[in-house]
Amino acid sequence: MTSIEVKASRSYEVLIDVGLLPQIGQQIRDLIPNAQAAAIITDHNVSKHYLTPVTESLTKAGIRPLTFSMPAGEASKNGAQYLSLLELLARDGLSRSDVIIALGGGVVGDLAGFAAATYQRGVAYIQVPTTLLAMVDSSVGGKTAIDLPSGKNLAGAFYQPNLVLCDTDTLRTLPEFVFRDGLAEVIKYGMLGSAPLLDVLTQDLSQDAVEPVIIQCVTMKRDIVQRDEFDHSERMLLNFGHTIGHAIERLSNYEISHGFAVSIGMAMDARAAVKQKICEPECSEILEALLARFGLPNKTAYTAEQIYTAALYDKKRNAGNISIAVPRRKGKCGLMTFPLNQLRTWIEMGVTP
Repeated sequence: MTSIEVKASRSYEVLIDVGLLPQIGQQIRDLIPNAQAAAIITDHNVSKHYLTPVTESLTKAGIRPLTFSMPAGEASKNGAQYLSLLELLARDGLSRSDVIIALGGGVVGDLAGFAAATYQRGVAYIQVPTTLLAMVDSSVGGKTAIDLPSGKNLAGAFYQPNLVLCDTDTLRTLPEFVFRDGLAEVIKYGMLGSAPLLDVLTQDLSQDAVEPVIIQCVTMKRDIVQRDEFDHSERMLLNFGHTIGHAIERLSNYEISHGFAVSIGMAMDARAAVKQKICEPECSEILEALLARFGLPNKTAYTAEQIYTAALYDKKRNAGNISIAVPRRKGKCGLMTFPLNQLRTWIEMGVTP
């Protein structure tokens, strides 16, 4: 088993191995000895596969399991589900000495984490990611949120988990397109800080051989979060492709998945950076080749004006400016801040290959 320690406002371990789900009850008992109950937040797809082993492990450890299951997908990450979840926690008597478990992908992790941050002003929670995207990115670092009608992740909190448990066995039940969705975030990590990771991605990468990639991505994110936990500078690099990507998600009413939208956003940002002569053309070519290799999109039918209008609600705006992560060369990104009204031109440059 690999253990990666994250030293943030709350320090915790990220455990990565096969067969970890049956251990979750004992992990909680060791970590939170007084816990009497655990609320498992999950979705309808994940619960069919993994709810039973988690509840059995909790029961064996003498912890009362509660369950909140919701429809899968970004559309569930909303205020109504959030309030329903808080009401369930209150009605079933979850106390501040108990724990919340986020069992699922990024949507589940974001919603459960925000509930943990706000229910009774904060209770312990454990991230149990079951998708590649959640394992390499969203389960680590303490960003929690729900979406508002105006935009994605506009209500949330920085709230670090008490433990992240990555059981790579759960990747075996992923639909192929969901696995590819996570590969977009893996490519992001290679682009922003690891040319060797980009080289690894040119080789065969099956679900059975992905654990070293997960370890590398988590280690990279750990290092960035420890230096900039609250997203003031370096951590903003992790948003490469996300300003455009989030706009595309919103325009599609979240029918375009997060990874696929970020894939388009990264390609557009790279094309714009090349045209601005701040990115080596080879870097953009490497990115586009990797996206094509894994069947990830590099363009959208939405117009630059539509994307720009949707992106105006991006939370990375600040005093009339916006900061985006921009590729410079293979395995290297930097931050660029410019007036918000120049974002339209940037998007226009990225739309056309």
